[in-house]
Amino acid sequence: MGVSFWLITLAMIGAAALFFLERRRLPTNWQAHVTVAGVVALISAINYHFLTGIWVSAGNVSTVYRVVDWQLTVPLKVISYHLVLTAMAAVSAALFCRLLVSSAIMIAAAYLGAANYLSPTLGFLVSPAGGPYILGELYLGEASKINANSGKEWAQSAFIAIRLIVTVGWAIYPLGYFMEHLGGGVDSGSINLIYNLADFLNKIAFGLVIYRAAVRDPAPERRG
Repeated sequence: MGVSFWLITLAMIGAAALFFLERRRLPTNWQAHVTVAGVVALISAINYHFLTGIWVSAGNVSTVYRVVDWQLTVPLKVISYHLVLTAMAAVSAALFCRLLVSSAIMIAAAYLGAANYLSPTLGFLVSPAGGPYILGELYLGEASKINANSGKEWAQSAFIAIRLIVTVGWAIYPLGYFMEHLGGGVDSGSINLIYNLADFLNKIAFGLVIYRAAVRDPAPERRG
């Protein structure tokens, strides 16, 4: 189990290095997108280095330590959604605010439940509520309409891939929370493996999708 912590730490470091080193070669209108992806990977790499030490010394990692990471990286991912949409068309500030507030509620409830400031059951019921709202925006709301009407195939494919990652990846977190706090009898190794897998998908794969979209953008404004 400890090996998975080291592997994902190295993977996060590698992803951050890739995004930061490659950003100057990309179209200028995508450099902010890839920079945000690099910052997300770097924050997670630092946190996973810390989590690895906890696992080696204690044999368990509390979700509370992970929420410290999520409090920073989830809003950054919302910024990434917004930036991808702005590559397609003008986007209202209201959409950004709705996504940001929904993500904040989701993370805050998870932290309060995991730290026993709230009943774990109440935390479980409140935390996933932000996820379906964000998915509603991505599948049926303003974000989906912007994507459908953009006419930019390379950006649309990135949006669809991001939407799929969010759908699958964010579903893993409530599953891990339920197993840890409400399921009973689940070993800590399995719980942490679930969270490690979710972080790999939601941060590294997410960033690689954005990087691929930037590479495919036919815009001529590239830096050498």
